[in-house]
Amino acid sequence: MTTRWTMTIDCTDPALVAGFWRTALRYADADPPRGWDTWESWLVDQGVPEEEWNDGASLSDPDGVLPSISFLKVPEARTTKNRLHLDLQVSGGRDNPAAQRETAIRQEVARLVEAGATVVHEVAQNGVLDHFWLADPEGNDFCVV
Repeated sequence: MTTRWTMTIDCTDPALVAGFWRTALRYADADPPRGWDTWESWLVDQGVPEEEWNDGASLSDPDGVLPSISFLKVPEARTTKNRLHLDLQVSGGRDNPAAQRETAIRQEVARLVEAGATVVHEVAQNGVLDHFWLADPEGNDFCVV
């Protein structure tokens, strides 16, 4: 049996970073705990001061298949290169024609830049676009392949 897992992204502004990744992954805000209609009502019932409401956020796959992602507020900004990153696989794979892959990658990069990503580097191999290296609004690295 496999181990169930989720991913947590440390950030200084969980709402901002979660909003970006909601758009990037086409995820949804995680449902509040059972018994509460909203996260706000849960936070109030738990006695969490309003100034701490942006200390975390959570997203889930609307289809319930892929792992959920949490965002945890930390006091320090990112300072070094990620040792783990996401690859958003949009090109359909290397068995698709190069022009078709490039179009899919460039369209997705444009959508993500509009959502707040920054292009770090465009990577080609043998003159053919392979992937883009991007950063989310707080500088966390990811690729579009």
